[in-house]
Amino acid sequence: MKCPFCGFPNDKVVDSRESKEAESIRRRRECLKCSKRFTTYERIDEIPYMVVKKDGRREKFDRQKVLNGLLRACEKRPIPMGKLEQIVDEAENFVIDSPERERKTSEVGELIMSRLRRYDKVAYVRFASVYLDFKDVKEFMEELKHLLKTAEAAPERAKSTAKT
Repeated sequence: MKCPFCGFPNDKVVDSRESKEAESIRRRRECLKCSKRFTTYERIDEIPYMVVKKDGRREKFDRQKVLNGLLRACEKRPIPMGKLEQIVDEAENFVIDSPERERKTSEVGELIMSRLRRYDKVAYVRFASVYLDFKDVKEFMEELKHLLKTAEAAPERAKSTAKT
């Protein structure tokens, strides 16, 4: 490890501690030339989980990016933060459970939209409008009509099961 002060390549470790989460080790070092102390952190270099974009590019799965998209879609909607965290957890686990360590963004997006549809139809439409990248109002209206049909079918199914 090079000293950040004088560039000398040799030092001694004065103190070592594991982080609270046990994901890294903090080492306090002292340069053998200038005697100044500095801190280094060691952690396992993991292979990241990836998502494959529509255009074929691969990108590291970013939990925060998913959460930000959900927060925008759910702005001023009565959805508890715990539900959003749950959706993000499910999306992350979906990517992690992939044997190839990657998933298509279309698969992740479908999972998120199906969860949002259960909790809040307005948030679902907001998310879908960005995610599905509607080209015109006609495509948007078709999605709304489909949503209305499924919403109308649900109470009818509940009535028919209650009668039996």
